Amino acid sequence: MKSLEELKAIRERMQGRVGVRSEDENQTRVVVGMATCGIASGARPVLTALSDAVQTRALDNVSVTQTGCIGLCQYEPIIEVFEPGKDKVTYVKMTAEKALEVLDKHVLGGQVVTEYTINSMK
Repeated sequence: MKSLEELKAIRERMQGRVGVRSEDENQTRVVVGMATCGIASGARPVLTALSDAVQTRALDNVSVTQTGCIGLCQYEPIIEVFEPGKDKVTYVKMTAEKALEVLDKHVLGGQVVTEYTINSMK
């Protein structure tokens, strides 16, 4: 990024990809931690990969959003999956590839990818 105009263009492009929180209680939310620690650890490619996949696949029942600090800096990049009627699942040390695997196996397939969860780090 070399200029303010480039930053504004990236912001506008990402706003079109990242959905706002939906009031639909049947929708699954995938939240990416985008605080300074997350961005420094590589959260931006994770957010982009998830947003692109959801948009490309036209997954109307899945929204990808971003949040600030999740409070677990040593485990960044972090994504959290919120499914209706289920406990939140926190995935840590994510990459774009791992995030797409979580999308396929967990969000779409219903199977938690336990080796990437916060519980696997304890």
